[in-house]
Amino acid sequence: MRAKKSFGQHFLIDDNLCSQIATRASQYDNCDLILEIGPGKGALTKHLISLELPLYAVEADKDMVQHLNKIFPQWDNLLLMDFLKMPLDTLFEKKRIALVGNFPYNISSQIVFKMLDYKEQIPVLIGMFQREMARRIIASPGSKEYGVISVLTQLFYSGQMLFKVPPEAFRPPPKVHSGVILLERNNRTELPCSYPLFKQIVKNTFNQRRKMLRNTLKSILPHPELLPATLLTRRPEQLSVQEFLDLAARIQDIIR
Repeated sequence: MRAKKSFGQHFLIDDNLCSQIATRASQYDNCDLILEIGPGKGALTKHLISLELPLYAVEADKDMVQHLNKIFPQWDNLLLMDFLKMPLDTLFEKKRIALVGNFPYNISSQIVFKMLDYKEQIPVLIGMFQREMARRIIASPGSKEYGVISVLTQLFYSGQMLFKVPPEAFRPPPKVHSGVILLERNNRTELPCSYPLFKQIVKNTFNQRRKMLRNTLKSILPHPELLPATLLTRRPEQLSVQEFLDLAARIQDIIR
């Protein structure tokens, strides 16, 4: 069965890597189930299905679903759906989900943003990303990879690179290198500002990342001089997540 470009399919064929990913997924007792995104031909699925936690999988390609049903005839937790349209709270009620998978690279950032929408229900993500995207998600302030997805993800999750993966681990091999990252929910439950304002500030400043904050904040704060001068001369990649939070709280107090 050939990979389909329309689904961004590159099938994982490294059995040792699949075993290592499953081993990491088995280590979290704060989850009630595992949800595999894009199981494809089932290389990772066969390892996840043997774990203690119940395994569900979501696959948008009906041909892959038929293939998986033949391989795992006794397993009925395979959903023919688009993960990005899944109402996780309705389907799984209040159960805590570990998101796992070799994610389609064409929607990988959207998967992360959906995770953020359901952050109270998703304590853990272990996912395969294009390595450039993986680095962006877990990037530190001051690096060229640090940006919107870094700040918004790290507001609620801590992250680390688990494995670097070469193209040869897939069939067909992608033209890029890949990486498996781990994201774990932190303890942050309350913010000193509204989340929509925080997100707006992060997006606005990184949309013009080479400009100083005195210029990029004008659309939100007409008089940025009300902020400390030492802050206004900084650029967004120089601010930590906590500093973005402090900035958003200051702006919220001013514009109220």
